[in-house]
Amino acid sequence: MADKKKSRQRIEPSFSSGRERIEDGFNAGERIIGNRRSAKKYSSSSKTYYEEPEPDDDDDEDEPVVEKPRRTRARSRRKPARRARPRRGFFGFIRSTIYWGLVLCLWAGIGLAGLVAYYGSRMPSASTWSIPERPPNVKINGLDGTLIANRGTTGGEAVSLSEMSPYIPEAIVAIEDRRFYSHFGFDPIGLGRAVVTNIVTGHAVQGGSTLTQQLAKNLFLSPDRTLERKVQEVLLALWLEHKYTKDQILTMYLNRVYFGSNAYGVEAASRRYFNKSAKDVNLGEAAMLAGLVKAPSRLSPARDPAAAEARAQLVLQAMQDQGFITEADTKTAMSQPPTRSKSYWSGAENYVADMVMDQLPKLIGGDVKEDLIVDTTLDMSLEEKAEKALSDVLEKEGKKLNASQASLVSVDATGAIRALVGGRDYAQSQFNRAVTAKRQPGSAFKPFVYTAALEMGLTPNSIRNDMPVKIGNWAPENYEQRYSGPVTLATAIAHSLNTVAAQLVAEVGPDQVIKVARRLGIESDLQANASIALGTSEVSLLELTSAYATFMNGGFKVAPHVVTKVTTASGKVLYQANTDNPERVLNPDIVTNMNAMMAGVITNGTGKTARIPGWQAAGKSGTTQSFRDALFVGFTSHLTTGVWFGNDDGKSMRKVTGGGLPAKAWKEFMVAAHKGIAPTPIFGGGQIIDNGLPMAQTAPNGDQPTTIGNIISGVANGGQPMQQPTLQQRPSQQPIQPQVVNQASANDDPQDLPPANLADDTNPYSSNRYDSDIPPADVGDGGAPIATARPHRSSLLDVILGR
Repeated sequence: MADKKKSRQRIEPSFSSGRERIEDGFNAGERIIGNRRSAKKYSSSSKTYYEEPEPDDDDDEDEPVVEKPRRTRARSRRKPARRARPRRGFFGFIRSTIYWGLVLCLWAGIGLAGLVAYYGSRMPSASTWSIPERPPNVKINGLDGTLIANRGTTGGEAVSLSEMSPYIPEAIVAIEDRRFYSHFGFDPIGLGRAVVTNIVTGHAVQGGSTLTQQLAKNLFLSPDRTLERKVQEVLLALWLEHKYTKDQILTMYLNRVYFGSNAYGVEAASRRYFNKSAKDVNLGEAAMLAGLVKAPSRLSPARDPAAAEARAQLVLQAMQDQGFITEADTKTAMSQPPTRSKSYWSGAENYVADMVMDQLPKLIGGDVKEDLIVDTTLDMSLEEKAEKALSDVLEKEGKKLNASQASLVSVDATGAIRALVGGRDYAQSQFNRAVTAKRQPGSAFKPFVYTAALEMGLTPNSIRNDMPVKIGNWAPENYEQRYSGPVTLATAIAHSLNTVAAQLVAEVGPDQVIKVARRLGIESDLQANASIALGTSEVSLLELTSAYATFMNGGFKVAPHVVTKVTTASGKVLYQANTDNPERVLNPDIVTNMNAMMAGVITNGTGKTARIPGWQAAGKSGTTQSFRDALFVGFTSHLTTGVWFGNDDGKSMRKVTGGGLPAKAWKEFMVAAHKGIAPTPIFGGGQIIDNGLPMAQTAPNGDQPTTIGNIISGVANGGQPMQQPTLQQRPSQQPIQPQVVNQASANDDPQDLPPANLADDTNPYSSNRYDSDIPPADVGDGGAPIATARPHRSSLLDVILGR
């Protein structure tokens, strides 16, 4: 008990300072410990603890044991002893990794949220977002409603998901976004899969963008690859998924995605690569279209058919893996021959489509702002025949005769363009040589000269002297420098005698010839000079051919046109062509005689190569200086067609005349175009109406005054009998009898040739004079005598009025 009491002995607290306690051998950290016999004491001199000796056993009471004191202030400044770290092991590492991974994800999420909030704040308010209108498309149809071409930014009209081939959306989903119908616009799983795949392969193999993201980018954003654009793309994709259904999003995507070769949307691409609608695309073609989306230019079948086919096979395998098609379907599609497309839109009808687009703003009164449907006059059957005719002649003889290009225009009696070919190959050159190019027509311009002469009172049987002439400083000559003396106008035009045409221009005046050409539809600038007789002023093939159509239809002005109606997609009519009540510009009798004269060109003259079996035809050939251009323009009762051959750079052909290659192509086309149609004669039946005597048969001194008595008695000028004109009206018509000028002009070789072996200073066909000034308008000064104009015959009314 005594020991127990001792153990309970309590030490009273001391109020001395810490320093005093230290000096007394205790500090604030010391405490009494049980019955321990020893205690450590602190020596201030050595600044160490020491063990105090155990008290004697004879002591009545045990001394209290003091616990190891706390560190003093000086001790606390020392570096504590390093403790050994416990070994955590593998599971500890896993726990740490998970922990720090969660921390990192948390901070990354916070940072990403801030980034999204920042870039989102830079976008317009979501309440203002709307789908931009698809660029308008112009659908151009032929005469029978068949599609000629689509024009516009997209290159094709929009097609609904239900209308297009079901293989197309399946192929797109399979290769571009297999989780399209399950994600919410942004696919983390697909993104993660793409990242892993790209890391494993070492290069970009898959993309992480969904179809919705791609649509958002195409609709709203630039193609720049920046973080801001990517964030905005995701936000817009989420908005699209909220606003529209999956099918609506897929429809918008398929009608706007780029497929290469300037084709936007599946309809444009189907027309471009397969020449068919997206409604008719088969499995293999759908797979090829879907494969183009990744790299439209590089994988285009027009550029690399092998690469396009290889990509299509990957698409087919993806479709099979996802259950869209069976293995048998895959094998069938892979067995199909590879698709080969031309490097550009092909087909001569594209010249017409371009022509339509040039005219459209003027027809509708402004720019195209919505989808339009344009109905045209083009007959696709005739268009194909026209393209084939030019191609056949060029392939057969073009290289040999140095002729590299050709064009053709064919119109009906109203001026409606039924066929138009602007060049040899639209894929190689889109320049329209039938409409845009202007060339010298050569002798094909002579019908306007002869028409002016007939309007001045001459007839096809009027006589002019084929001889060397000089008009001012200009001395036109025939090609072989052979002359036949007196010939009829019908013979002169049939054999394209240059001297006679020049004389007629001198008689009627260049201005009168231009007036006739203007009335018939020639709008190009025409130079009022003597050389207009030989067609030195440039015109387009379209306006020249349309002017000839006035002869075909009996004298009514023709306005060439290709567009008949323009409507919106909803059916609203924006333009309607009106060809009713055409203006009469030629007297029917003049037309009859001109047709008879031009019929002689084909039956006996320079255009014999253009004869059409069973059909009556009329026309005129033309050849320009140095054989740069060769033309043939002619007509039947059914069509008027003009053909041109030459070179874009103006180089001379090898003696190609209008009666050569152009007449051959003209005949091939016209024979094909008239197949199955019952032959009918041209206007006037090819017969001459002679309302007076030829100039050479006019009585001498016909310009002397005539009295009323002379007219009544039939005697003029002092008792000399007066020769009265014989009036022959329909149906009493006499066939034209062209005269043979010489052996060269009578053989089977067309002689519509420019004069040869002339000095450069007088030869209008000389290459040195091609770019020089054309002869002045003051024709007839000096030179050889020219037959005078036909004298005016006095009528009874003239006598009464004293004229």
